[in-house]
Amino acid sequence: MSGNLNKINELKENLKNKGYKLTPQRRAILNSIMNSEDRHLTAEEIYDLVKVDCPEIGLATVYRTVQLLEELGVVSKLDLDDGCSRYELVMEGEAHQHHHLICNGCGKVIEVEGDLLDELEKNIEKNYSFKILDHSLKFYGICEECKREND
Repeated sequence: MSGNLNKINELKENLKNKGYKLTPQRRAILNSIMNSEDRHLTAEEIYDLVKVDCPEIGLATVYRTVQLLEELGVVSKLDLDDGCSRYELVMEGEAHQHHHLICNGCGKVIEVEGDLLDELEKNIEKNYSFKILDHSLKFYGICEECKREND
């Protein structure tokens, strides 16, 4: 929980420096994202979680806040080619987005630990004189649970 508190304090400082406040609604939105780190929530799913504690909040507020958090580098938008933008926390020290395994059966998203493309990036940068700033890698397949159900 102290990690969450540090993240909130860091965000509070970042918002203040840019002329924003960490309102109760923004704090509730950030908390719902932090408490659902492994779920890659859409703005609508964040809204459903937040309105439990903040019934007065509107979907437009969630959209605006998520966009602000993205601009501040607190969350990143993840496109899983399903027509929805999903959001995840930006972890300190990550040079690139991490990689994702996406189940075609149930839609589950699994994060791959570690950067699989370091060596490939170095080769591309050297061979093509191209400075890579970021990359995204998605694998599509069937997760363990869906495989069991189909066996």
